[in-house]
Amino acid sequence: MTPFGAQCDDFHLATRLFLKLDLGLERETVLHFFDSVRREFPEMRKLRRRDDGSLLLEEGDADDHPRRWLRIDSSSLRTGYQNPPNPSQADRLNEVVLKMAPFHLTLGELDYDRLEVVYGFDLDYRGNHDELVAETLFAEGPLAGILSHSSAMHVIDAQPFLGVTVSENCETQIYLEIKSRTSTYEIRTQQYESQHLSVYLTARRYWGFSPSQSLIDIYHQLDSLAQDWATSKIAPLIVNPLAFAIASRP
Repeated sequence: MTPFGAQCDDFHLATRLFLKLDLGLERETVLHFFDSVRREFPEMRKLRRRDDGSLLLEEGDADDHPRRWLRIDSSSLRTGYQNPPNPSQADRLNEVVLKMAPFHLTLGELDYDRLEVVYGFDLDYRGNHDELVAETLFAEGPLAGILSHSSAMHVIDAQPFLGVTVSENCETQIYLEIKSRTSTYEIRTQQYESQHLSVYLTARRYWGFSPSQSLIDIYHQLDSLAQDWATSKIAPLIVNPLAFAIASRP
């Protein structure tokens, strides 16, 4: 496992390239691209079409770990690696895809909108996710006054979403999102399912502000940025306190 895998139940990496113009997903073009990727990663041999029309090349089944996947839709190109054994394997998948994609899919800098590197931390918890987040992260701040109001019975939505720029021109950005999966039905009935409480760290770079660089170079810059933020801020300040809170509850 990566160092982050020990701090959560599941850890995954994703890279997403968003485009300004729709891709023409012609049969021969897509199959040739997927086949070229498959030659580099023979385990990625399962091709399927999702309900939203996107095409997915993956290894194994959705519940298998570790698992790599590559997804194409009309406006984006995405890769993912669930529970990678080590960071270098995820790097190699992204390097291969980002090197091949411009040639196979006829992509160019004018078409690039933004590139994102996402680190996802999943924590299994059977209980009210929103209440857990609120009590863990907001209990000692001004928002605690809202949570402790005499008429407040249950927390039903506490999903922080924060963004900062790390460049003067705002081309490079960092986002934190905490995603709860508790329904009001579960709160009403007090019957909870064990589900993922997810913490997402996204490093994002927009095109058109700086001199041109290759997709691979920008990917490595974003990945390095995401690693730094995950190590210095997200894991110690968000993931670990939530994991500790879950472990402390009956």
